[in-house]
Amino acid sequence: MSVDAIMHTEFPEGYTVLFGADGKVIMTPQSFEHSSTIKSMQYDTVVSLGRHAKTASDVYIDFPADENSAPDLTILREDARREGKRYSFEDVLLISEVVSTSSARKDYDDCTAKYGRYGIPVYLIVDPYAQEVVLHTQPTATGYIAAHTHKYGTGKLPIPLADGRTFTLDLDELPRPEPEADAR
Repeated sequence: MSVDAIMHTEFPEGYTVLFGADGKVIMTPQSFEHSSTIKSMQYDTVVSLGRHAKTASDVYIDFPADENSAPDLTILREDARREGKRYSFEDVLLISEVVSTSSARKDYDDCTAKYGRYGIPVYLIVDPYAQEVVLHTQPTATGYIAAHTHKYGTGKLPIPLADGRTFTLDLDELPRPEPEADAR
């Protein structure tokens, strides 16, 4: 698909559209729960790490020899420098993905294997539907050695970062899905 065709394409409302460097067009539904969970985590990064901490949401990270990723939340080393337009996976201290109904298998299985393989020190899966957070540490070639599940509503979760700082995720403040209203 040409850039001109993409620019003139009307994509469905409620979807996030990502364009891969390899020409792939990726459409994923963006729910209110997904968006508000990312916003809550971004707030926690400001409280924990300061307003000017190097963090990103939905920004491509370069994973050579693999499909690049645009995680829901990325915390980078403070001395991270872009190579071209992107940061390298080597600059990443923490990646968090927020589960949506269409991405559960990818977030729990595919991303766990990929981020572990690339040595991402902390991989956090935030699941608004299960109302839990899975904290993966100790990366290996096939995933992570340690995985600890924390329920929403159980206080603050301090997460040590490889550079000595601590990111604190407030499990009491993560938004919960609202019950669906009856169709009229």
